[in-house]
Formats: sequence, C-alpha cells, structure tokens
Amino acid sequence: MMELTLAISAGDHNALRAHLFPGDGLEAAAILICGRAGQSGERLCVSSVMAIPYEACKTRTPTRLDWPGEYLDDAIDKADAIGGSILLVHSHPGGYFEFSNLDDNSDQLSIPCLRHGSEDESIAHGSAIMVPDGEMKVRLYGPDMQVIQVKRVWRLGIDIVDISKVNAPYVLPFSSNMTDKFSGLSACVIGVSGTGSPTIEMLARMGFGRIVQVDFDKVEPRNLNRILNSTLADAQAKRLKIDIMESAARQHRPDIEFVSIGAAISDEEAITASSGCDLIFCCVDTMEGRLYCDLISEACLIPLIDMGVIIPTRDSENGLRVADVCVRIDYVYPGGVTLRGRGEITGEGLRAEDMRRTDPEAYACQLKEGYIKGVAEEAPSVIALNMQAASRAVMEAVARLCPYRHDKNSKFDRIFISLASGETDYELSCPPGPRGLRSIFGEGLKYPLLGMVARIQKNKAVA
Repeated sequence: MMELTLAISAGDHNALRAHLFPGDGLEAAAILICGRAGQSGERLCVSSVMAIPYEACKTRTPTRLDWPGEYLDDAIDKADAIGGSILLVHSHPGGYFEFSNLDDNSDQLSIPCLRHGSEDESIAHGSAIMVPDGEMKVRLYGPDMQVIQVKRVWRLGIDIVDISKVNAPYVLPFSSNMTDKFSGLSACVIGVSGTGSPTIEMLARMGFGRIVQVDFDKVEPRNLNRILNSTLADAQAKRLKIDIMESAARQHRPDIEFVSIGAAISDEEAITASSGCDLIFCCVDTMEGRLYCDLISEACLIPLIDMGVIIPTRDSENGLRVADVCVRIDYVYPGGVTLRGRGEITGEGLRAEDMRRTDPEAYACQLKEGYIKGVAEEAPSVIALNMQAASRAVMEAVARLCPYRHDKNSKFDRIFISLASGETDYELSCPPGPRGLRSIFGEGLKYPLLGMVARIQKNKAVA
C-alpha cells in the first residue's frame, strides 16, 4: 500500500476543531466519515463530520473520555453508503501529540466492532487525535490490528497545509527546502499538450516526486511548435505525448515516479490514478474534460488548478484583428466554489460539445476554432502564451503550498490576465451554498464513479 493521506476541507476542519475544543479544557469526541480514493484506497477524504454531544459522553476529563457506543451504528451506516472508512477522533486539550495508553486500549475494543459491523470487513478504520492548534495525528488498523500511520493530513482551503506535525519548520519559498518538500508530493496533469507539457516540465524540475499524466493523443507535425520535448521523429513515429514527456523528464530526474495513462480523463483507469494525487492541473480545452477534473476534485478533495488561454478577434476595415490575448487561472479548493459554480462549465456548452462529437455532418458545417476565435488554425503559434498560462498555474500551486504573496491567498481564487492591455485582474469567488443531497463531496471512488452513471464504464473493481 502507498503512503496514506487524509484530506479534510478547511471548513470541516474549523467545525471539528470548534467542537473538540469548546473552552472547558475537557476532552471531546467526533466521528469522521471518509471516502476512499487512489489506486489502493490510500487517500482518505473527509466526507462528513459527526459531532458527539458533550452530554452523551459518560466521562469527560482533561485526559479521559468514554465513548458512547450508540453513535457507532450510525457511523457504520454512513460509511457503508460510500464504501468508506471511519475515524474516531478526540481532543487532547493539554497538547499531548501522541496516542496514550488509554487511546490504545480504547481502539482495541472499538475498531474490531467497526470492522465486524461494516458490510466490507476488509476496509480499514482508525482513530485520530487533535491538539488545540488544530494539528492531527491519524492512524488506521489493518486486519490483524496492526497500526498503519497516516503520513500526511491535508487541511485544504485557500492554503494547502499539512497539519500532521506540530511546530513544523518554516519552508522558504523557492529554496532547496521547498524542493525537498515537493519531493514527497504528487501532481496530476490532465492534458499533455500546449499548456500541459510545460506544466509537467516545471513540476518535474521543481522536484515533485510523483507525476500522473493523462492524455490519449499522439504527437503530430502540426503541434510540434507547442509541445515541449517533441521532435519530428516523435511525430513520424506517432508517439504518445505522455511517453515523450516521461522520457524527457527521466533524462534529468531519474528518481521521479511517473504514472502515464494513455486515455481520456473520462476513463476509469485515469480517474482512479488521478484520485490519489495531492494536486490536479487541468490543461484541457473542452468543458467535458474540465467537468471530470471538477468532479474528481470534489469527490476526492483534491485542490484543482485550471488554466485557459484564448485570443478573441474582431473585424476591422483591414480584415480580422486580435481583440485581446487572455490567460485565465482558477484555483478550486474542497468546500469552495467549483468550476461549475464559476460558470466555466455549463449545460449548454456540454451539449454543444456532445453534438459536435456525435453529429459529424453538423460538425463539418461549423468552423473548427482553436486558440484564435474566428480562425481555423491547425498550428497556431501560441507557445509563449501557453508558457505564460502554465507558469502562472504552477506559481499558484507554489503560493498555496508555500505562501509568498503580500496579501492573503483568498484574494486570488481567479486570475484574469490581458496581455493586450497589460492588465491583471483578481477575483474572489462567491461562497458556496450548502451541500445538496446528491453531493459527491468527499465520497472518493464510490460507484457509480463521480455520480456519472451513463458516462463511465466500470471496467474493474476499485480497491
């Protein structure tokens, strides 16, 4: 099994911390229902928080807590509904950042009950502690009650913070220490072309330890001018773009781990591989591709950075002219506003894409537009623009992991760059509404995957 990670949204973490530390100096308890993601279920995603009423605990002291067992049945039902894990979490008001002997003894009684009460007894459950500053230590138990430590606990909001350690040393942005930090992280890049190839190039050279790349396309002579590391020989051999990027990265990073998926992001293998990553970079140019990235981010609690470039045109007396040269960067975090909520994905746009794909005659009647609106360009000269977008997207990841801005990151949910006017606008997206009954938030790889019954074919069982 790969190293375990727990992901919790900043909103749920704030609510959990407020409940566990009500100000009376006594221990308190809650239950976390976690979806499971990743190829081996290595990413636990906090889907919901069950706060245990203070009065329901028979004993509450600064160092001891007696769990009320009647809440476990409800937790089992909720976890079974998503094929998920249960974490029993309580506070250590004194700040002791270890599991005590009392904690160990309690787990020996409660964890087997959770396992035997669950529909799938192979799913691991565990426990967690939180100290007053909000840091958490988490562990799961294997079939023989062997302890499996959760290496990272991500608090995901406007910043991406590992709260699995107390008094963690400060990491200076852009230093070799930042490279060391990134060596333990994984990133998924969806789309390995104009913006995706420079994104992968930067992530590899900045030290990311694991890169998942997803693209089914082969390099062609017409896109050699905007895919890094591609050659005429590659185009003649019809090599997959992902193979070109992996081969190039290994020339300077033999230690890097690559997972290369030659499929669309709608493929089950691609969804599963991307679901265990720490970050997703969306480098596609279709709404459908963005929709899948958005849903994976929501279901598996993965921060998403989406980028887009466009060159709108206008008619003039002398013919077609460039009206603007634009770059857009969106940072989407679990519990925040999705790309759907920001209007980047619409039903109308999805229907139009579907029609172009399924109705060749109608498609032939339309102008096939690319980067330059109103112009049918097979080999647009846009690598400089792509590099601008990719660089800003990667810098956004740096800002969230190792903050360097003078202002808080909350002001930079959306970035709009007009290269024609030399202006950059920043936008804070509106607060999201309450989670609906059909929300897939934190459900992980529950079937049907991403709640999309008709679009994803189930090829194999997900671990």
